[in-house]
Amino acid sequence: MAESQQSPQILKPEQPHSHPGRIQQTFENHLVLDYLDLAEALAARFQARGRDRADLNQVAYLGLVKAARGFDEARGASFPAYAAPTITGELKRYLRDRCWMVRPPRHVQDLRSELLRAEPALAQSLGRPPSAAELARELAVSPEAVNEATAAAASLHPDSLDAVDANTDTAPLAETLSSGEDPLARLEELICLNQAIHELTAEDQELLYRRYFCEESQAELGRRFGVSQMQVSRRLSRVLVQLQRLLQDGDSPDWGSKEGTDQSSPSPRRAASTS
Repeated sequence: MAESQQSPQILKPEQPHSHPGRIQQTFENHLVLDYLDLAEALAARFQARGRDRADLNQVAYLGLVKAARGFDEARGASFPAYAAPTITGELKRYLRDRCWMVRPPRHVQDLRSELLRAEPALAQSLGRPPSAAELARELAVSPEAVNEATAAAASLHPDSLDAVDANTDTAPLAETLSSGEDPLARLEELICLNQAIHELTAEDQELLYRRYFCEESQAELGRRFGVSQMQVSRRLSRVLVQLQRLLQDGDSPDWGSKEGTDQSSPSPRRAASTS
């Protein structure tokens, strides 16, 4: 009978020690809610063209939550002083890894961030936009590094080739990049080159194909053809000279045509062999 009275005490499960955990979670939630404006203010520092403000805020909130979970009030530091580096680091990591369409090296990204901070202050002190040399002196880097970091902005948000400036009457960039050469003249050059290549031997044609189309090195060609690299180099030079002579001899408009061929004029093959 005594055992049956004691059994409820033996079988009674222990209460989980969750009370301190709930207090800590409540404390973290209050920190996050109280310092949302700090996260938004830090996110605003990184706002620029091509960066969505809402995305930056979300990343800053994530950094704020991480800071609230890692904050120890017993150490005596204030929460804003502890949270600001955590939030800023989260924002920088996001911008470094996610916001570049063409990702430049990290030192270029870091220098560009320094330029964005230093340029407004330097412009205010000079009363005009600073030059690359002045920015380089301010940041203790070379002017070439400043130019590289400035040009990296195009990797963050490239401009469209069809974009039109509403303030000017200039044509889109795509139109200014078009070639002014006559496409028919280029086609004629390709036809002449094709005819000249067919005047070469099969081995010389394969040599040109593998060297300039397959981009094989001279050492690779030497192993393929069973000759030394020096022999490959000399043979390539000879073939290119022969092609040049064939093209020079084939400047007449009726070269390669079957009608109106003058028997007294040498063919490209005979011209190459007699030269």
